[in-house]
Parts: sequence; C-alpha cells; structure tokens
Amino acid sequence: MTQADQSAACAACGRLLPVQHGQGRRRRYCDATCRSAGRRQRQRTEANVKEKLTTPWRHASVDNVGGSGAPGPADATARQVLDAAARLAGHLGQADSPLAAVTAARELSATADAALQESVDRARGAGHSWREIGDVLETTRQAAFQRFGRPVDPRTGQPMVRQVLPGAAGRAEAIVRRLAAGRWDEVRRDFDATMRDRLDAAELARGWTQVVGMIGALESTGDPAVTPAGIGTVVDIPLHFEAGDRTGRISFSPDGQIIGLFIRP
Repeated sequence: MTQADQSAACAACGRLLPVQHGQGRRRRYCDATCRSAGRRQRQRTEANVKEKLTTPWRHASVDNVGGSGAPGPADATARQVLDAAARLAGHLGQADSPLAAVTAARELSATADAALQESVDRARGAGHSWREIGDVLETTRQAAFQRFGRPVDPRTGQPMVRQVLPGAAGRAEAIVRRLAAGRWDEVRRDFDATMRDRLDAAELARGWTQVVGMIGALESTGDPAVTPAGIGTVVDIPLHFEAGDRTGRISFSPDGQIIGLFIRP
C-alpha cells in the first residue's frame, strides 16, 4: 500500500492515468485491455517460463520458452491455430455477431489447412511414405501427393509452382448440372480438341444414361474438392443418386479447358 497523490503513465500505452489520492495500490494500466497487453509483454520478456505450472496444451503458445530465441515454424503455426480457434469460440458465444463468426471460421479453416500442409511436410521429412500419409487422410497416395506434394521440375531442378484454376469448383458444379439436365452440347463447349474428338454428344449421353440406369437420378451434390495437379486442376464432386453415390472428377488444363471427365465409384 502506498500514498499515491500524483498521476502516472499507463505501463502499456503510455497515456496519463487519473490522479490517485490517498492510500491504495498504485494503478498501472488504463483498463483491462492494457492490463492484458502488459501481461503478454511480461510473458515475452521473462527469461524463465515455469513450464511445469503450465498445462501441456498451452506450451505451444508460450513465446521463447526458456529464452531460447525466436519460435520455430511449428510453434508459430500452433500459435496461429490457437488464436484463430479462440477468435471463433468468442464469436460463436455472441449471438449478435454471426458474420464475424463466419469470418473467424474461414480464418480458422485457412490456418488449419496451413497446419495440415506443414504436418505432411514434417511427416515426409521423418521418412513416412505417401501411402502412409494417404492412409491417415483416408485417401490414395496419389491424391495425397497431388494435394500436398512439392514436386521438382526435372528440367530446372526448381520446385514446381502448383496453382489451381480460379473458379474451378463453380465451373465443375455447372458441368454436373448440365449433365443432369441432358445439355450435352453445353458440356462439350469447353472440351479441348482431344476430348471433343473422343467424346461426342451421343457418347456423353450414353455414359450418363448408364449411370442413371444403375443407381437412379441425381438428387444432390456435395462440396467440391479442388486439387492442383501436374496436368492442371482436378475437381472431385460427391454425387448422390437415388440408389447410390459416385464421384464426378473433372480435370481442367491451366488455360481452363476440360481435359478429363469421369464418373467414378
């Protein structure tokens, strides 16, 4: 307890605090926000963090544990995931901010995708095969490689840039709608020359009719999965028919032409 009768500056933002009179604990911060900022600053500058007093799941969010320097990529990713999850949890608890919750959920999804890529990179660095990674992801080794692999161009020795065709998911969904409506010529409109030569409107209609004859009419579709591939961009769409499910796979060249169209089990 001290005799406080003069103004002081906030330890976090530097603004002058109201003058205190009489006895009492000296005020150090403007409000709860500055108090939290000051606590985070102390955590960053303290040389010795008592890890035994911190629950294990929070260790990833501690800056510079033991004063060992800047955090590594894994620490940074873990911190980003925790922060994004905390923001989403906060918005979900507020019924008056649904759009903010949507934004936070999108940020968490993007952060989780980055964490998944980093985890796969670490698994590959530890010697795990694409088959093992595919098994964990419940997909094939080829699909796992197409999504997460980092191939090297044999001509240059440089990593290959893997980009997806903008709007590929929406275009693939439109193709499925045209197939279901029997608009065969519209489906063929974006075929490349090879596809047009090998698959005319009659063949396209025959193939779709065979599927419908086995499992009924198309009732709904699932969320498209867009994957960069060596040939361009591959989009897989879950197809839900009356009596069974299939996957539509549509492949696009880098310039947007359709170079593959399959209905797979």
